[in-house]
Amino acid sequence: MNSRAHSDSEPGTEAQQPGVFVTTHWSLVLTAARQDTRSARKALEDLCRTYWLPLYTYVRRRGLSVEDAQDLTQAFFAKLLERQWLACAEEARGRFRTFLLTAMERFLANEWDKERALKRGGGMVKVPIQLDTAETRYGVDPQDTRTPEQAFEYQWATTLLEQVLNRLERDYQQRGQGSFFAALKPTLVGERGDQPYAALAVQLGMSESAVKVAVHRLRQRYRELLRAEVGQTLAAPEEIEAEMRYLFGVLARGR
Repeated sequence: MNSRAHSDSEPGTEAQQPGVFVTTHWSLVLTAARQDTRSARKALEDLCRTYWLPLYTYVRRRGLSVEDAQDLTQAFFAKLLERQWLACAEEARGRFRTFLLTAMERFLANEWDKERALKRGGGMVKVPIQLDTAETRYGVDPQDTRTPEQAFEYQWATTLLEQVLNRLERDYQQRGQGSFFAALKPTLVGERGDQPYAALAVQLGMSESAVKVAVHRLRQRYRELLRAEVGQTLAAPEEIEAEMRYLFGVLARGR
């Protein structure tokens, strides 16, 4: 997803809408650190799904082999749960990705040799991450000069956008509009004046003005979902604008 997909958006008010900040990933993760409930387990699954690839990317950029990076990422999440490191996380300490990256750095420095020995003994707990696709999705250009930390943040940003796009697509599919979404999806990239409204009108059998309204609604819903997703790991709604700017800055630097 090109970061210009949202360059025409005006500051919105979605973050202040009822419910967006009632239960964030932060609060669910803190619950997961203390309780074994359905919501806690779901929070842990979401945590693994969102952050395993950025952390894997970070480890690979530190120079570890494919096998070691896969083993280490698996072991890190296992220890994150076993040793209740999440109980040390606090919303007031800042962004959740920073907490995770710091925890991974410490794990690399202090725990990895012990975990390799444990793995040889077959004692490592498995967590639900798709390591079979890790190296394909990692796919770093040999000319890429980003630091491990920069690679982590870029992968975090692209993973977040991918999840938002997938959620948006599911929304349309649930309304029986999957093919409509597929036709409009390219309009999420680029400026409004560059969009092929006339061609889409012919393709969809709609008036050009109706297509423009549909594209506006698509982009508006995308922004709502993106802001909500960004807000999941922030302590307060007033931090969203700064985090959105940071997200697009990461994407711009990573291109």
